[in-house]
Amino acid sequence: MSAALIFRPLVWGRDDAAVLGLMQRARDYVQLEGGRAPDAAKVAAFFTDCVPGGDLAQAVKLGLEEAGQLCGVAEMSFGYPEAGDAYIGLVMLDAAARGRGLGKRAVAHLEAIARQRGATRMLVAVLKANPKGLAFWQREGFASEKVFPPQADDPLQHSRFRMTRAVSPA
Repeated sequence: MSAALIFRPLVWGRDDAAVLGLMQRARDYVQLEGGRAPDAAKVAAFFTDCVPGGDLAQAVKLGLEEAGQLCGVAEMSFGYPEAGDAYIGLVMLDAAARGRGLGKRAVAHLEAIARQRGATRMLVAVLKANPKGLAFWQREGFASEKVFPPQADDPLQHSRFRMTRAVSPA
């Protein structure tokens, strides 16, 4: 029997080392997305990233914890691109924790928060270079809404799929 999964708020300054450790255990994704190994700047970005025009104080920064160990993180902001939207900025799992349904549980938890805050739609951007991630979000009921070509300041030249799904009623 596996340990219970706990969702808990993450706090910058208190949880930095745990988030860095998780990023190191999820190094494959961190390097795919950013082209470099996890470091303090990547941790700071997790805690300070928010949607354009969003309120960082309203953003959700969650840890997924089993047996006292951080096995995943999730981030969601509100009000972008439309007022009733909840934008998932990140769901990242320890490589050893993947394939056990934790991502599905994280999305369900984020959806409950979005519903509680009155959001009607959830969005996520998925790297075209991450076919496993794309398949995961499709299994979760998200559909591609728009493709964003690489940005001029992106040295890795990532294209992104913006995917959406309605927030289901309670």
